[in-house]
Amino acid sequence: MSNDTNVDDPPEDAPAGPDQDHHERQGERSPREGEGDRRTDVDDPTDEFESASDEDDEIETVEDLGSTVEVDPGVEVDEEIAEDDLLGGLKIDSTEDIEVPDRLVDQVIGQDEARDIIIKAAKQRRHVMMIGSPGTGKSMLAKAMSQLLPKEDLQDVLVYHNPDDGNEPKVRTVPAGKGEQIIDAHKEEARKRNQMRSILMWIIIAVVIGYAILSSASPLLGILAAGIIWLIFRYTSRGTDAMVPNMIVNNGDQRVAPFEDATGAHAGALLGDVRHDPFQSGGMETPSHDRVEPGAIHKSNKGVLFVDEINTLDIRTQQKLMTAIQEGEFAITGQSERSSGAMVQTEPVPCDFIMVAAGNLDAMENMHPALRNRIKGYGYEVYMDDTIEDTAEMRRKYARFIAQEVERDGRLPHFTDDAVEELILEAKRRSGRKNHLTLHFRSLGGLVRVAGDIARAEDREHTTRDDVLQAKQRSRSIEQQLADDYIERRKDYELQVTEDGVEGRVNGLAVMGEDSGIMLPVMAEIAPAQGGGQVIATGKLQEMAEESVQNVSAIIKKFSDVDLSEKDIHIQFVQAGQQGVDGDSASITVATAVISALENIPVDQSIAMTGSLSVRGDVLPVGGVTHKIEAAAKAGCDTVIIPKANEQDVMIEDEYEEMVDIIPCSNISEVLDVALMGEPKKDSLVDRLKSITDAAFDQGAVGSASGSNPSPQ
Repeated sequence: MSNDTNVDDPPEDAPAGPDQDHHERQGERSPREGEGDRRTDVDDPTDEFESASDEDDEIETVEDLGSTVEVDPGVEVDEEIAEDDLLGGLKIDSTEDIEVPDRLVDQVIGQDEARDIIIKAAKQRRHVMMIGSPGTGKSMLAKAMSQLLPKEDLQDVLVYHNPDDGNEPKVRTVPAGKGEQIIDAHKEEARKRNQMRSILMWIIIAVVIGYAILSSASPLLGILAAGIIWLIFRYTSRGTDAMVPNMIVNNGDQRVAPFEDATGAHAGALLGDVRHDPFQSGGMETPSHDRVEPGAIHKSNKGVLFVDEINTLDIRTQQKLMTAIQEGEFAITGQSERSSGAMVQTEPVPCDFIMVAAGNLDAMENMHPALRNRIKGYGYEVYMDDTIEDTAEMRRKYARFIAQEVERDGRLPHFTDDAVEELILEAKRRSGRKNHLTLHFRSLGGLVRVAGDIARAEDREHTTRDDVLQAKQRSRSIEQQLADDYIERRKDYELQVTEDGVEGRVNGLAVMGEDSGIMLPVMAEIAPAQGGGQVIATGKLQEMAEESVQNVSAIIKKFSDVDLSEKDIHIQFVQAGQQGVDGDSASITVATAVISALENIPVDQSIAMTGSLSVRGDVLPVGGVTHKIEAAAKAGCDTVIIPKANEQDVMIEDEYEEMVDIIPCSNISEVLDVALMGEPKKDSLVDRLKSITDAAFDQGAVGSASGSNPSPQ
């Protein structure tokens, strides 16, 4: 493409010839495979990001980027207490004392591997696909990448009328800022021509009317002739206007590499489109080059194109996107087959962008395999972490995160040191793992904003710990609000039993959504079999829960003296709801209920429990134990049984610590020893189970289970 257009050139000659223009485009465009060889040592054109100069281009590791938390002069970091201090040793009065880095890449917290890849990909112009949970920083990393890109000359893209074929507008690329000068020159030339034509038209009209008046001809005939002349000049003047080019990409004011978020964009917004023209004849139509609209792929030329939830793009759109990535240019045409714009197709428009695709784990399922292969073959794939190890340095960065959120919002009061401590405690709790912090910063940032809004509504200078505690109550998820409502309703209708003992009934615990616990009773009944004995479970069980019931039936057959071939075991998940039960965290609940019904031994209803169960009787770890324990406390239970392996993951709120006793168990015999009532029969059953399972437990089965990684069930 030609880059040497001068505003002094005659506007008529502004469009380059088709052959020459195409040749210049092909000569300038380098293959994607060779982009890693492009220069990266030129200066950053952005004044506000001075740190992104030549010196920072030498950065190779993330340890050199935002690895420390800067505070105002005079504020110290006490390294002696850092490991045990919630603020990591920061001696601050409020987040106002913490300096916020200018560059986004320095503000990223926790995703060290992803940040390292973004740095390398920016220097080498590689594509990146980031997969992970929502709110872990994917879009922030993509924006940071545009600030780190090798500094290249940005370009303006102009579309010209093609006098040979109006449906194939010409495309020309010029240095950024020069496009406006070219258009101004064309407009000025067109204005002068129109002015001359207008003067000539009025002179001719005046002559015709004057001749009609002075001669013996009818004045009406002169007026009619003048009208015809006016229409002729009006019609032919449109050809002059059509010579003014249409600038579809304007980077004149762009001071950093472009960043385009094309998440959820339809085909036209992503790939470019041509507006529909209802007037296609009679000289009333809009010139085709004026109807061309650029897509996000064209606006992001020399920059970053970010597409989140990429699997939601239509498969044909993904194919075209792959072509744009491969060729570095893509012609614009109408995306609707029924539109008049479908007749128009421009010459190829440059779209030399870096693709940053993002999504959840399911994004890879519906993603075009060739598009993913293109990204993987010429770039990186990275999985975004959900949690990170709790260290003093990370706690200091979390304090900085709160300062960043306050600065970014611009209206929130800064947080006091005790408010920051409470938020860091919440980050520990939301991680679901001991000695870890959550990396779901979007939801944590939402809590920061709610707490700040509470303080701002009361016109306070700082946000305090009480504001954070109040915000935690106000910002409960929909699932948590529903769970609390269910608990209250069950109390009203006596559907929850937390006193005395009941045979075949156990208070199980489940998780709604990601952060909401609920108590889910399980009932079991033994009935004579009409044919062969079987286990019948109701409650709209999902696949994992059905497998859990089958595992429990194997344990029951081994541990019970009752001949199950003559019995049907009915299991009911009470009020499981329309979504049913998924996961196997109710395994020990089901086993306890069935054994209680078989042996006619009551279960203590002040006890709730959660845990998975192996076919050998090992109690395996599950997810969401903290939320489940809190749900049991809200329901009025005194004791909660959890897997021994999950003991380290318990981080309940202070208000619940005095309400419940937490008992970790390693095998089914320990669970029954705690849950069952009626000493003589219970002791006999537990002793029998221990004698059966002693060999298995002595072999370290439980030890291996306790080393497993808990997964949400």
